[in-house]
Amino acid sequence: MKTLILIRHAKSSWADSGMNDFDRPLNERGKKDAPEMAERLLKKNIQIDAFVTSTANRARKTCAAFMEVFDAKKVQRILKEELYLAPPQRFVEVIETLSDEIEHAAIFAHNPGITEFANSLTNVTIDDMPTCAVFAVQAKTKKWSSFSKAEKTFLFFDYPKLS
Repeated sequence: MKTLILIRHAKSSWADSGMNDFDRPLNERGKKDAPEMAERLLKKNIQIDAFVTSTANRARKTCAAFMEVFDAKKVQRILKEELYLAPPQRFVEVIETLSDEIEHAAIFAHNPGITEFANSLTNVTIDDMPTCAVFAVQAKTKKWSSFSKAEKTFLFFDYPKLS
């Protein structure tokens, strides 16, 4: 079994309207929400063996906050430029290249692709993955390369304003 945890980046700052979208940092709410959502995962006894993130600043900062809460200094962080504004098929391509030694992978990325991808995984559909939302599934496979064909089970969906 493989566990996939999709995490949309936390709320980003629009304070500098001239800033390149790729470089936008987290705003204060984002800096608060990311560790809070990571704590919720810990309370669910969720494990993460690899943190896979878009290289955009807001995704990397969200990933870093989760890694800090998980005390994941020795856990693999994988930077994937192709996850920046990725369509659903790009998620599949990234996932299917993961090492089979990884049992529980967290992917940090962006809308609309992350919502579209989440909706393609099981019969559970969501309208939108708000910032810092978490959508988790389990796949009946031993190999990430067969993730797209594997039977998947919805585990949970959570986001900051849900509590």
